[in-house]
Order: sequence, then structure tokens, then C-alpha cells
Amino acid sequence: MDLTFLWVVAGALAAGFVTGLAGFGVGITSLGFWLHVMEPIVAGPLVAICSVAGQVRSIVHIRRDISIRRVLPFILGGVVGIPVGVYLLSYVDGPDLKVGLGAFLIAYSLFGLAVRLGPVFADAGPWGDGGVGFSSGIFGGIAGLSGPLMTVWCGLRGWSKDVQRATYQPYNFVILALVVGAYGSQGLLTREVGVLTLVSVPALLVGVQLGLMAYRRVDEAGFRKVVLTLLLISGISLVINNALDSV
Repeated sequence: MDLTFLWVVAGALAAGFVTGLAGFGVGITSLGFWLHVMEPIVAGPLVAICSVAGQVRSIVHIRRDISIRRVLPFILGGVVGIPVGVYLLSYVDGPDLKVGLGAFLIAYSLFGLAVRLGPVFADAGPWGDGGVGFSSGIFGGIAGLSGPLMTVWCGLRGWSKDVQRATYQPYNFVILALVVGAYGSQGLLTREVGVLTLVSVPALLVGVQLGLMAYRRVDEAGFRKVVLTLLLISGISLVINNALDSV
């Protein structure tokens, strides 16, 4: 059996499981597998497509907790933030940005794992939510990193695990769908990406289903630890990848 096929399927299966369990994490999970067998210009669009597919499947599980009124400020802020981030891309040092965000995620996750934070921003309201959506959109436009700040904020709002997922998953779905559209407009949705999509999406959906089964068994405290651990891994990955790119 072709080694590329095995790496693609393994990465998709693992990414799907993480997405089903936590509601995010396709990129940080799959790229550890996929970059061994494909170029970043192929892996990037594939991650975006699989992220959208994973969100579609896992959002069904928490659809009753989705509140348009709660999610809309985030999405409106994110849609405005993306073009700002794209504009700033020419003026901001990408590697330094990634290291800065990575360091923040590492510090926040380690602190959160050591000390249980309460609902720090419980009364932030729609303007605060919109501001975070805007900031996340900027990060998405600059470096494709729209998810981490959203995930951190939802935790600091003190929401239950279902409400957190019902907030950052619809947001990520909209932002990632826009990213896929941007890839298409730039001609990056090639035949190779299409073939790999046909291979990876079925495995991803199997993984999502397994992750959802595990999610049903995780309580609020367990879910918090899962999210913080994934954010920690994401932060470490950003710092290490930047260091490797600089070598």
C-alpha cells in the first residue's frame, strides 16, 4: 500500500478524532502527519477543506446549543478582521507573530492547567465578543490562526463545554469556509488537493464519530483539560515550527 496514502489516512483519522472530542484541532493534528508526504502549498488547502468537513459533522452534535444571537458578534467581527489581517500581512513579521501567539498559548495553557480560572469575562457582552472575533479574524488573515483566541475567550467567558463548542465551531466554520474560497480564487485547489480530499475526508469523518463518542463521556473538568492541552500543543507547535523554518 502506498506510504502517502497511509500517512494521509492516519492524519485524517487522528484529526477527526480530535475535532470530534474538542471541536477544533484539524490543523495541529493532521500537519504532523501530512507534511511528511506533501508540500505546505498542498497541505494548507487540504487542512482547510477537512476543517470545514469536520465542523459540518461535529456541529450537528451541538446544534441545539447554537445561538445565532451569541455567535453573530464573533462572526461579524471575524469577517471584518480577515481583510485587515490580509492587509497587515505585508507589514507584520509573520514568524514573530507566530512565536508571540505560541508563547501566549503556552503560558495561558500551563497557567490554566495549574490554576482553575473562573468566568473572568462572564459579563463582557456582545461588544467584547465582537472584539475577540475581530482579533481572531486578523490572526486568520495574517497567518491562518483564527481559532486559538476564540477558544481561549470562550473558556474565560465561563460557558459550559456545549456552549463553548456551539460558539467557536460555527465561527470557525464560517472563517474556514471563507479561507477555502480564498484558496480557490488563488488557484490552489488543484487536482492533487481534490484527490487527497477524496482520500482524507472519509477517514476524517470516521475519526470525528469516534471523537464524538469520547466527548459524550467527558465531563466539564475533563473537557477543560482537553482544550488546554490542545492549546498547549498548538503553542509549542507554533514556536518549534518557526524555529525549524529559521534553521
